[in-house]
Amino acid sequence: DLGQTEWTISTLQHVREKDYDVLLIPGDLSYADTQQPLWDTFGRLVEPYASQRPWMVTQGNHEIEFIPLVADPFKAYNARWLMPYKASGSTSNLYYSIDVAKAHIIMLGSYTDYDSKSDQYEWLRFDLAKIDRAKTPWVLVVVHAPWYNSNTAHKGEGDGMRQAMEDLLYNARVDVVFSGHVHAYERFTRVFNNQADPCGPVYITIGDGGNREGLALTFDDPAPSISLYREPSFGHGQLILLDGKKAQWSWHRNKESNTSVNADEVWLESLSSKTSCRPVPLKFAYDEF
Repeated sequence: DLGQTEWTISTLQHVREKDYDVLLIPGDLSYADTQQPLWDTFGRLVEPYASQRPWMVTQGNHEIEFIPLVADPFKAYNARWLMPYKASGSTSNLYYSIDVAKAHIIMLGSYTDYDSKSDQYEWLRFDLAKIDRAKTPWVLVVVHAPWYNSNTAHKGEGDGMRQAMEDLLYNARVDVVFSGHVHAYERFTRVFNNQADPCGPVYITIGDGGNREGLALTFDDPAPSISLYREPSFGHGQLILLDGKKAQWSWHRNKESNTSVNADEVWLESLSSKTSCRPVPLKFAYDEF
């Protein structure tokens, strides 16, 4: 949820100070909202960064543009932010996967079909089944609308997708699910089906890049037991994969325009290193023959 504000510039400056391999953005890029020149100003804003490091993105609700005589609501997004979706066997720029270092990263689409009969669902099943945890012991998922959220903003908007796909991610032992949409930061424990589960993914909402709509200031009170840290501030996160077993996640709040503060930090252990959390093999129709 970057947008094109003073806070966007601050966030990008802080990110630029880090030595990172890839920047993952869970949707809502330019906030053009059918005003096509804003796609161009956004491109000029991020070019100094996106020309130096890979930017891997998925679509958010602000990428949906209903333009007269244009049938595809993602025409501008797909034209300007073409991702390498074909390499992962996907037929849509709205969802795909990539390998970076020791991580298999799956970018899902909140705003295209995701039910059990959809192309995205079938692609996800095959993609998860092909993961080699010896090569990529970490599995990360990025999606726009959060599946878990204790902020009053956008409450329940990711529930349908969660109900359709959560079993797939859980059985494949996905390590972390990142989302945007809610303009605040929140970190959950490992979760499955609304309950703490040592074999479930860690869910992290990080829709706090900048944007013109401001912060989502109100959280449920009291916080649910599965929510471990939450704060309505702009900032960015950093995931450092030390090896196939350990990783360090930290969230950095924008304190001032030229400084950031490490406000939340946690060490993660990959589920692939836990014998008690072995993946559940996916079954396909041809397995029966």
